[in-house]
Amino acid sequence: MYDFTEEQIKRYSRHILLQDVGVEGQEKLFDAKVLVIGAGGLGAPVSLYLAAAGVGRIGIIDADVVELSNLQRQVIHFTKDVGVPKVESAREKMQAINPDVKVDTYYEFLSSSNAMDIIKEYDFIVDGTDNFPVKFLINDACVMAGKPFSHGGILRFNGQTFTHLPGTACYRCMFKEPPPVGAVPTCSQAGVLGAIAGMLGTIQAAETLKYFTGVGELLTNRLLTFDAKAMQFRTVQVKRRESCAICGTHPTIDHLIDYEQAACDIRSHV
Repeated sequence: MYDFTEEQIKRYSRHILLQDVGVEGQEKLFDAKVLVIGAGGLGAPVSLYLAAAGVGRIGIIDADVVELSNLQRQVIHFTKDVGVPKVESAREKMQAINPDVKVDTYYEFLSSSNAMDIIKEYDFIVDGTDNFPVKFLINDACVMAGKPFSHGGILRFNGQTFTHLPGTACYRCMFKEPPPVGAVPTCSQAGVLGAIAGMLGTIQAAETLKYFTGVGELLTNRLLTFDAKAMQFRTVQVKRRESCAICGTHPTIDHLIDYEQAACDIRSHV
């Protein structure tokens, strides 16, 4: 049991006051280890909220540096950070908002060669990436390692998310394989309303906190989508496919795959 300091009691008082969270829930957050993959539009709000909530250890992986075009939606980065590795910029803000939090940074691409070694250190994974090849890589690595994760994706005015726990529907249960290269535009090609990233990222952060505290129902076997133009949300029931190539009864994928990426995505691998 943690011996909260007076400062920590004040910092986390709104959690402690929640009947469903309380002191016990805050202790669970202190013990939690979360990996955020991507320090961009989704990873920015996720990382800030997890740090503010007192998640004890947060890893963040991204191989990119801050660019001026990022600032429209990647709220963890400031104008002064242009040219700085995103993971370093993110760590600075996370520790500024909460010095209690330990932040691990990985200034590198996530690939088939390092994914398993990195994710094994964490209890929960958050997919904040913006391209299909890495999303499938994250899904497959988490399923193979038995790790729960939150999927998130945004484009233009739309977002989608679900949460995977071992035994529930995974990304491949819904989408069997990546679309052909160039078939679906990326945010850098089609654009995205900046606030959409915050809407989706905060949902992912909430799912992460719910996972550790045991509060409410997670988005397992459900795909949540929204259209911000009409401000309409929809939840679609999904099922784990027995024939799924990675989590099915007789999986056919036995190793991680680095799928081909569109040329414009290579610098934004995570």
